[in-house]
Amino acid sequence: MTATPAGLTPDEFRQTLGRFASGVTIVTATDGTQRRGMTASAFVSVSLQPPLILVSVDARAHMHALLAEQSVTHFGVNVLSSAQRHLSDHFAGKPGPEELVPWFEHEGLPLLGGAVAQLVCRKDQAIPAGDHTLYVGFVEYARYTDDDPLLYFRGQYHELG
Repeated sequence: MTATPAGLTPDEFRQTLGRFASGVTIVTATDGTQRRGMTASAFVSVSLQPPLILVSVDARAHMHALLAEQSVTHFGVNVLSSAQRHLSDHFAGKPGPEELVPWFEHEGLPLLGGAVAQLVCRKDQAIPAGDHTLYVGFVEYARYTDDDPLLYFRGQYHELG
């Protein structure tokens, strides 16, 4: 692989970054009438004080349009457990039965039961970045368990151990 003035091709970039193991998250939000979720591995902590996180959302995603709405002030981030592979697939465009989605609400925001961690975030910033938007969230609430997370590496799911 060699860099060109145009940079790497999307396939080269995807293959290279696929060597970085990441957890799997589902970003959730609602417009007050419909709840949505989107699988995202592009999630990072940004700051401890104040508590900020960042998720990267493709401009073509339904979640992008939802988060761009002024009326949507909060979103959730659910870190999936090793037992929740089906949810990653469900929210990545391979939907399974909706009744298998363990929805619950925290102050009106949809979250997913059984996740290793859930964060409730107030939209803080939206930063256009190429074909994505980086949404920075101020974490207002979090809860977690000691369950094992679902991992994603080289285009496949993995578990710890």
